[in-house]
Amino acid sequence: MSMPSSEGAARGQGGGGEPVPGRLESAAEAEEHLRRAQAKGTRPRMNVQQIHSWVDVEIEQAQRRGDFDNLPGAGKPLKNLDQDDPDWWVKSLIEREKLDMSAALPTVMALRQERRGFPESLAGISDEVAVRERLEDYNARVIEDRRKPVVGANSPAIAGRVDVDEMLQQWRQLREDRARPVVDPDVESAAQTEAALTDQQPVDRAQQRIWVLLLALLALVALIWALA
Repeated sequence: MSMPSSEGAARGQGGGGEPVPGRLESAAEAEEHLRRAQAKGTRPRMNVQQIHSWVDVEIEQAQRRGDFDNLPGAGKPLKNLDQDDPDWWVKSLIEREKLDMSAALPTVMALRQERRGFPESLAGISDEVAVRERLEDYNARVIEDRRKPVVGANSPAIAGRVDVDEMLQQWRQLREDRARPVVDPDVESAAQTEAALTDQQPVDRAQQRIWVLLLALLALVALIWALA
């Protein structure tokens, strides 16, 4: 069995050059240890007091930069503190950040939600073949979900399939309705009123001519009566 070298024993280091626990390092050894730690990209460990000091310094610097100024809800009471729902903060986070939780739903619930979105969710697809493929893919995923093993005595929840042809008809009607120009009711009412007045103008002019002739005839009769 080979003995450790006298140089390694004198330096109090193991074969890997690391300091031996329980032995005080010399200044040169401490410097060498620090140099190796920096070369490895590691940060010297801090104790609890050093961590607290570092946190306090970071908070003070953030306050000086104004990172905590004009934050949403500053100076206002906290919401939902009187609720008994233990998940209120999760629901508030989802609502505030507008997170899409559809991926977290069970498969059958996600399929039901997808089915409720038809045909509005298909309105952006202009190709009828692509719409049919989308609907057929949905039905295939419904069948695949029903084939999963059932655990428990209760009947499992299932998602309903869609009638592809009927849904295609609804999709066509929706596309036609959205393609029609949208007319403002106020503008349409003003146009109808103007058209009605335009149609009534010839009638008003004819009535004016009749009244003018009647007045002229009465003036003539009065003049003849005065000269007689």
